Amino acid sequence: MELLWTISATLLLCSLLSILWKEFDRRRNRNCYLLDYVCYKPSDDRKLSTELCSDVIARNKRLSVSDYKFLLKVVVNSGISEETYGPRSIIEGREECPTHDDCVDEVDDCMHRTLDELFLRTGISPIDVDVLVVNVSMFAPSPSLTSRIINRYRMREDVNTFSLAGMGCSASPIAIDLVNNIFKTRKRTLAVVVTSESIAPNWYCGTDKSMMLGNCLFRSGGCSFMLTNDPSLKHRAKMSLKCLVRAHLGADDDAYSCAIQREDAEGRVGFHLSKSLPKAAVLAFAENLQRLAPKVLPVGELALYVLRGLRHRLWRSKEARTDAATAARVNFKSGVDHFCLHTGGAAVIDAVGRALGLTKYDVEPARMTLHRWGNTSVSSLWYVLGYMEAKKRLRRKDRVLMLSFGAGFKCNSCLWEVLRDLNDGGAWEDCIRAYPQQTLVNPFMEKFGWVKEA
Repeated sequence: MELLWTISATLLLCSLLSILWKEFDRRRNRNCYLLDYVCYKPSDDRKLSTELCSDVIARNKRLSVSDYKFLLKVVVNSGISEETYGPRSIIEGREECPTHDDCVDEVDDCMHRTLDELFLRTGISPIDVDVLVVNVSMFAPSPSLTSRIINRYRMREDVNTFSLAGMGCSASPIAIDLVNNIFKTRKRTLAVVVTSESIAPNWYCGTDKSMMLGNCLFRSGGCSFMLTNDPSLKHRAKMSLKCLVRAHLGADDDAYSCAIQREDAEGRVGFHLSKSLPKAAVLAFAENLQRLAPKVLPVGELALYVLRGLRHRLWRSKEARTDAATAARVNFKSGVDHFCLHTGGAAVIDAVGRALGLTKYDVEPARMTLHRWGNTSVSSLWYVLGYMEAKKRLRRKDRVLMLSFGAGFKCNSCLWEVLRDLNDGGAWEDCIRAYPQQTLVNPFMEKFGWVKEA
């Protein structure tokens, strides 16, 4: 009888240990680690100097003096330098009639350069990749861009591929979310994400001011990064994903149509940015932060926020309402050390910075990224992260918040924890010592100043 009891207890203990081990292993493999990332740096012959930009503007004979004034105002206030890059079709004067090969070559150059370096730096072979995701919103050839990568790098037949099109500037967190969900069902998986945008086929040559904005802000760029849930690779990883929040206001007509590709009155296709965009951005931003706050803020800060809200409700005097308007703002810096903000423009960076109560130091990476690279759309967050790393700001246990906006209208965010001190120069290697620049004087003013007098 005693032997039977001993055997039963042993079996019960083994079963319990097995359950505990499986749960531990499941949780351990549900992590999402960023092994490495490589930002795209085009060749210098693709830089958009003041002289070259003036030639591009002059080639559009449809522009009136009023249109020139509008372009000057946008460009001068954009916060963008002469160091940004454009596609060869524009540089060679073929912006009105880019070929299919122009579009393919533009994307191929980005994918090949960043992936070659990513595989070299990580020491991981393309044949070991289990999941491949490509984000390019405005160009979707057939065979797909994922197929082009598989063909070039001779990847396995069972690699899972995903091509995300039309996601806009906020596609990076969407791709990360997709990969993270796959990680929850598969152990020890390697994923590669390529994120870029195609400028060549989307250059607008008309006179609709709402579509001319994109020409002034968007520039060539891209990034490839590698994610894994393999715990044995944690010691090589740069960061670990802590949480991710997505907000989509597509059910609202104004939000849906505030950033949309369409034809102008003369049938020219362009990307329309309406006057309702700021309102949509604020609503999406607020919706995202409302769900993000409980995930990233310490309990003490959340309690203070609730108390401030109750105070605002209980005290209806003008003084109390005025105080609550400023005091009720959540202090996100209590749970976040660094902020990777979407470089949609100088006004966007400043507005988000004010809303989050950020300092000049906090928004510096985004502003300098906009100055050096322009708005590279979906990859802009990675250039901002690269700036922080090149400046040796990222230290072990630091928490980094990525925040981006995109057509739809979407606001997506994700919080990372830095796993080790980071100091790689990356795409910023040759210019990081020149930043931060104290004055972001735009060279276009000297060239086009006469327009203000016309």
